[in-house]
Amino acid sequence: MARPEIGPQALCRPIPEDAWQRYAARPVRTLEDFLMMASVRAAVFMAEQACPYEEEFDGNDLCATHFLLFDRGRPVGTLRIRWFAGFAKLERIAVLPGERGRLGLRVLLAEAFELVARKGYRRMIGQIQARLWPVWSRTFKCRLLPGRAPFWFSDYEYREIEIFVPEHPDALTFEADPYQIIRPEGVWDTPGVLDASAERAPGHEEAA
Repeated sequence: MARPEIGPQALCRPIPEDAWQRYAARPVRTLEDFLMMASVRAAVFMAEQACPYEEEFDGNDLCATHFLLFDRGRPVGTLRIRWFAGFAKLERIAVLPGERGRLGLRVLLAEAFELVARKGYRRMIGQIQARLWPVWSRTFKCRLLPGRAPFWFSDYEYREIEIFVPEHPDALTFEADPYQIIRPEGVWDTPGVLDASAERAPGHEEAA
């Protein structure tokens, strides 16, 4: 899979070459992926932070895009993106304890921002634990939303941030090729199973 070019531009620091060799990140596309995502989140938010199950798995997981981070094939991190008119929302970033402070998080974010940019979004909103603002402000290009007061949920204080997403030169548009926009999420440049099904279209054999 091609390395992202636009997503890393949303980060405050470049990703070293050895991080790309060790880590990989991609969207959740299968039930097994989904279970890996849920396991990481349960380990971080429920086990470490004592978040109640009904608050962690809040009814939005089946209408969102999830990413998984792998360290040499082992799932170690995840995040969730939800989509709104004009902006996307970054949430549920979770990395297992042994991976914190390492470069995997930057790979995860770069791949996620690449997909966001490819979809044509330029802005994201995030709701971060207030105590983590110094960390996130050094990780990706963002700002605290002015005039917005802190708020609380699941026993933590939160702040709202705006994340700046670079413009993608090949952002998908309303006029995109019909086969391209029905391909699996994030692999829009690779012909998929439905491209092949076009060979069964009436008249295809005669045209060939």
